[in-house]
Amino acid sequence: MNHKGLKVGLTALVLAVAFGTLLYSSLGESLQQYKYVDEVMAAPAQWQGKRMQVHGNVVANSIRRKPNTVEYKVELQKNGKVMPAYFNFIPPDQFKDGAEVVMTGVLAQDGEFHATDMTAKCPSKYSEQAPKGAGL
Repeated sequence: MNHKGLKVGLTALVLAVAFGTLLYSSLGESLQQYKYVDEVMAAPAQWQGKRMQVHGNVVANSIRRKPNTVEYKVELQKNGKVMPAYFNFIPPDQFKDGAEVVMTGVLAQDGEFHATDMTAKCPSKYSEQAPKGAGL
């Protein structure tokens, strides 16, 4: 390889490393894992302290609200695995027993998920309905 080719190759390498570092530092905080409750609870120590999104269903009769506050404790489940969760904000209207939810937050060392955000959907609202006149 000649001297000019070496310079071009080295410059390209430096630019690629600089771009990769800039991209990682810009997106690093917003990158997060998306996991189901059963995946997290299969190896909770692996996920402690990491920011992630957790998908599960609200266990019936598990929603507990601290009086005169917006502090909630709830249990989420998926495939028989249950995870306790805590959040301190007004939940979405669809948040109720059996609702499918995705919480964003961190799994604490005690195994409780501390959510900072949540989306919920009501299965009946989003289920596919047959068109009128179908099946006649």
